[in-house]
Amino acid sequence: MADKIRIGVIGVGMIGGSHLRAYADIPEAEVVALCDIDETALARRSGEFGVERTFTAFRDLLACDDIDAIDVCLHNNKHAPVTIAAFEAGKDVYCEKPMAGSWYDARAMYDAARQTGRKLHIQLGTLYSPEHRAAKRMIEAGLLGKLYYARSLGHRRRGRVWVDGYGTPPFVSREEAAGGALYDMGIYHLAQVMDLLGNPEVQTVSGATYQEIAMYEDRKASAGFDVEELGLGFVRLAGGITLDIEEAWAIHYDGSESSKVLGSQGGLKLAPLTYYTTQGDVETSASVDTNAANYRWGQCEDDYRLFGSSQGHWIAALQGRCELLPTAELALNVAFISEGIYRSQELGREVGRDEIEALSKSLSLPV
Repeated sequence: MADKIRIGVIGVGMIGGSHLRAYADIPEAEVVALCDIDETALARRSGEFGVERTFTAFRDLLACDDIDAIDVCLHNNKHAPVTIAAFEAGKDVYCEKPMAGSWYDARAMYDAARQTGRKLHIQLGTLYSPEHRAAKRMIEAGLLGKLYYARSLGHRRRGRVWVDGYGTPPFVSREEAAGGALYDMGIYHLAQVMDLLGNPEVQTVSGATYQEIAMYEDRKASAGFDVEELGLGFVRLAGGITLDIEEAWAIHYDGSESSKVLGSQGGLKLAPLTYYTTQGDVETSASVDTNAANYRWGQCEDDYRLFGSSQGHWIAALQGRCELLPTAELALNVAFISEGIYRSQELGREVGRDEIEALSKSLSLPV
């Protein structure tokens, strides 16, 4: 097992900075090279994190023999070409969410990982929260019985990228990002729910997207803003499970609801984690003490801390200290659902699995 995993980070903007800060807290990780076309940003990050080797062309970074893994922090429609090139260069890849701007491109990434024998990990931060890990244990213990319905929900009252004051214009450009709220926030909530359901296969999708709430006209014009601020979906999954989706960057509502998973013997509200069941013919609701459980498991279970964060888990898996979570499979399925919602919006009707596959196309941009 290598003492340190040597990493090259491609893209050093807002997301890249977040990844670099995470690696700085992982003793087994060493960032040895940075790449970005913005030389000013590159110089700033180089000084900030003490990484001397920098590149403006990502293929030059991939040619470095002493780099073990690549971290891709580019906009969505550039994930696939860089990731696939990294696999071909013999590198494992950690990729920022969403997996890609289309299911077609996400599938190409997944297939390339399998063909080259490399590891692919997608940044799905919700899978490592104490709430998610406790919910998963409760489901695996059979406390919910047969699962049959779930809801994936994300809420911002007014939190659209760029036009509401943060981020940069490419986040709300369909050409660069491919989607809005569903890709920016939705993947976190949808991946969490799909993981709790066991990541069942998608059968049909019906959905709609909206951009209805007023925004500053100068900000809208400067960005184009041609992605959704609200995405809705209804999905039929294998095993008779149904799932509905509400993901809002901006909505006139208070955010009082939560994602949930329901079964024949019990149900879970995910935020805050609450368990609902019937005991002695009495309807019972119980708050779950995730803080106490998280502390106890961390102290008593040898491998628990290897699943405490996305990047910490990635490094541990590369070192062979644990099996890599199936984030690529989850992200691929989530990409399929998102694709289904967009295609359903275009066609004005429900779409089936074969149709979604046939309609999906590459949105990859040259890098």
